[in-house]
Amino acid sequence: MSAVPPPRAEEDAQAPTGTVDDRPAAEAGSAAAAPSDARRTAMRALAAALPLGAIGAALVLLGSGKTWSNGLAEFAGTGLHVRATGTATTALPGALALVGLASLVAVFAVRRAGRYVVTGLLTLSGLGAVVTTLAHRSDRHALNAAAAGATGLRHATATHASTTSWPLVVAAGGVLLLLAGLLALRYGQHWPAMSSRYDRKGGAATAPRRAPAPVDPDRAEDLWKALDRGEDPTQSPG
Repeated sequence: MSAVPPPRAEEDAQAPTGTVDDRPAAEAGSAAAAPSDARRTAMRALAAALPLGAIGAALVLLGSGKTWSNGLAEFAGTGLHVRATGTATTALPGALALVGLASLVAVFAVRRAGRYVVTGLLTLSGLGAVVTTLAHRSDRHALNAAAAGATGLRHATATHASTTSWPLVVAAGGVLLLLAGLLALRYGQHWPAMSSRYDRKGGAATAPRRAPAPVDPDRAEDLWKALDRGEDPTQSPG
């Protein structure tokens, strides 16, 4: 009679498949990868926010000092050329650019709630620069003041007024500041902060001074060390 082979179905059912044991390891790996992915995203946002804020503030400050409007002041049958700069038209965008630039630097000096306050100030600075620039782009008060100064007439007004493209440059700089602020609001809590190991804790931050070693008058080395410290090696310690 031929031998009957053992059933393989029961052995396959009892053999461990390995899928159940590998599942916790896969879950632990995905949980560990999530914080690292979030940190990489935050660092990429930091690498984008820093140049955006710096370039935006530079554009606002540069454009604010340029000519925003040109015109002619009628005087004695001739037309005198007059112009008005962005600072003369409105000084607010330049001031907001300085505030935004300071806020961008201060992000790394504060933590938690203070960081939200600073990043919010950065965002509002960019938004304010855009709104005020577009609102005063066609303002003629500064140009009329320039016409009055050129003609010597108090109520002189400028004619043939035109606006340059520098207000749009300032507005573009404000948009860059706004984008930097939005990135800071979203990812700023994951950005690095300044080290606090040099902060004073409690009161005195200096270490206690160690007493000098006793001087042996028979050793020239000890005598020279005492002289370097400003001590008299011939005087008794008592």
